[in-house]
Amino acid sequence: MPDTISSGPRQNLLGTPETRLAEDFIDVEIADRLDDGAEPSDLAREHPESPLVWGTLAQDALAEGEEITAYACARTGYHRGLDALRRAGWRGHGRIPAAHRPNRGFLLALVMLGETSRRLGDQAEVDRVQEFLAEADPTLLT
Repeated sequence: MPDTISSGPRQNLLGTPETRLAEDFIDVEIADRLDDGAEPSDLAREHPESPLVWGTLAQDALAEGEEITAYACARTGYHRGLDALRRAGWRGHGRIPAAHRPNRGFLLALVMLGETSRRLGDQAEVDRVQEFLAEADPTLLT
């Protein structure tokens, strides 16, 4: 008898659907504007609800060695993203695929939260973020 659990792709046995933010979620516009050279700080003033802009600000601050600022930006993006996910029907668990463009801002903020936490020595937060990423989209852990 074949082992159907381990022989194929992982199945969602609980039937929890993937969470996909709306195609017109603000982060799609933000991504396009960032690609066109817009300043993240200007976009944050215009659209503080965007997880992508906060994740981008966290990345930039980290690149400049500003770990505390990066952490604050990542945390803000993470919470803005949680708000958006909940409005989209997310119930605190399940996949949040990075292949879906509108989800990427939240996932960037989450990755940055993990990295800034690691740099600040908050291992408990690093572990929580890694668990979250493993459930949301394991491809982000490679």
